[in-house]
Amino acid sequence: MRNIDEFNITRAVLESLEGCDDPRLQEIMGALVRHLHDFAREVRLTEAELMRGIAFLTAAGQKCDDKRQELILLSDTLGLSMLAVALNNARPAGATEATVFGPFHVHDAPRMEQGDDIAAGAPGEPLDVELCVCALDGTPIPHAEVDVWQADEQGLYDVQIPTLGSRRRARAVMKADVEGRLRFRSIVPTAYPIPTDGPVGEMLVATGRHPWRPAHVHFMVKAAGYQTLITHVFRAGDPYLDSDVVFGVRNSLVASFDGRDAQGRRRLDLRLVLAPLEP
Repeated sequence: MRNIDEFNITRAVLESLEGCDDPRLQEIMGALVRHLHDFAREVRLTEAELMRGIAFLTAAGQKCDDKRQELILLSDTLGLSMLAVALNNARPAGATEATVFGPFHVHDAPRMEQGDDIAAGAPGEPLDVELCVCALDGTPIPHAEVDVWQADEQGLYDVQIPTLGSRRRARAVMKADVEGRLRFRSIVPTAYPIPTDGPVGEMLVATGRHPWRPAHVHFMVKAAGYQTLITHVFRAGDPYLDSDVVFGVRNSLVASFDGRDAQGRRRLDLRLVLAPLEP
């Protein structure tokens, strides 16, 4: 490994990986090295730029805690998260499409029952949701687990509001009934900017990008024998549907939130179709 130059450095690093006893890890690391070195050569990366990039990633890591995941936000805004979704979530025709997970899911969402108000005091216009979880042939999937989370009318998730502490609102984990149906109350989602008080926000400003996500509600649905579905339902007519900062919008996931029930309350009717596990 002597007399390294800008061309033979790549081969030297690849040779150093030949002792790796994990073939998949060796494949991933080798591809990373090749593409990373090609990138540096293509842009003629300076040492100052390299150090600035390292400082950026360091700051992104330091911004992470149990309520904020800046590195997921970075992956989302660079389109990497949605690329991984596209690569790994091909589904048969008729199944609900997947989209990005996002940085605001938590593992301590409250367990709630049919008909409950998951908003739990979050500000926003009341919304009644009628949801059916079914298979490709339309057969209801009984007792599917449905994890729901969303921002309030100020565009904030509960974990972004320090005064709430560990109190959770506008999110819940529920079970569909024997007919695959789930009814709950929430609030109408609104468009919101992703957090811009960290290095990802600085990157967006520097590159002339806006931070906005179109209004949506997150769903994660699990049922035995079926692929887990991670998706959003977007509000039709939102001005940011065609410029989502994390590239997550799919036409099939856009729905009207303008329905009304007999009492004049907003109503959303949904059908989420799960794909079977591959044999």
